[in-house]
Amino acid sequence: MASTKTSSDVSDNSNNSSSSSQTEIEISPYEEGEKVFAYHTACLYEAKVQRIEYKHKRWRFFLHYLGWKKSWDEWVVIDRLMKHTAENMQKKLDLDKKYGNEKNARKPRASTKGSNAAKGRKRKGDSMVKEKIAILPDKLVNIQIPPTLRKQLVDDFEFITHLGKLVKLPRTPNVNNIFKTYFDYRLKKSGSIADSVEEIMKGLCCYFDKALPTMLLYNNERQQYQEACPNDIVPSDIYGAEHLLRLFVKLPELLFHANIEGDTLVELQAQILDFLRFLRKNQRAFFLSSYHVQVDVENSSDKQF
Repeated sequence: MASTKTSSDVSDNSNNSSSSSQTEIEISPYEEGEKVFAYHTACLYEAKVQRIEYKHKRWRFFLHYLGWKKSWDEWVVIDRLMKHTAENMQKKLDLDKKYGNEKNARKPRASTKGSNAAKGRKRKGDSMVKEKIAILPDKLVNIQIPPTLRKQLVDDFEFITHLGKLVKLPRTPNVNNIFKTYFDYRLKKSGSIADSVEEIMKGLCCYFDKALPTMLLYNNERQQYQEACPNDIVPSDIYGAEHLLRLFVKLPELLFHANIEGDTLVELQAQILDFLRFLRKNQRAFFLSSYHVQVDVENSSDKQF
């Protein structure tokens, strides 16, 4: 573990030609036991620094997320951290409100399945996977959702968790229709469409079908899902833009473990942002302005998403 030193300690121990840059390297901006805020996907979580080390010319911090199981402990780099101040607490609260994270911000998701649970198991049983997560945080794709679509997410959260309303299914257009409309739009705009674009859109549709039942539904939508999607029906044939937009909140987390490198990652990010701009331009056509009350579904503010 790298030892943390003050600037005076460094100067006392070096009467030779140690430069200011070398001094900065040996001073950790955070201390063991310090309470901090840490980014995980789009939100901030309270955490405690348990260990510190300087490796590969950068500081790394081993965190325990307060209120979460130890399986979520991880090594992070400095870009993921913020000081635990009143100003940053307000940033955390604003992000929680924006992404509907208020209820889950301080407690573990006991029933989380799919990729999250798999990540926890890998951290316990595979140190190589754990190391990869620690030293390659830049694989977390930065997906900037346009402001009007962020408001759509907030309205979606309010309708379902506070007003007890649901999206009426099946939706028209459904997710498959939306992707087809995007293909036609790109084809008309450029005269051709690259194979990579089509492959990315197919991948997003596949992500949606797999992620919807495990991480894109609120609890009071689950009965509706069971009725709307029996074994031979895929969600992309039934659900529409409201649920598709939720995918892009979770997508950085889903892509975190994908082995995506260099130009491929840049192209993926560009195509996702272009698709989000397309959703924004067609917001009135694709999204509902109000949801409906389904009396036989229990209203609950506890959510999976």
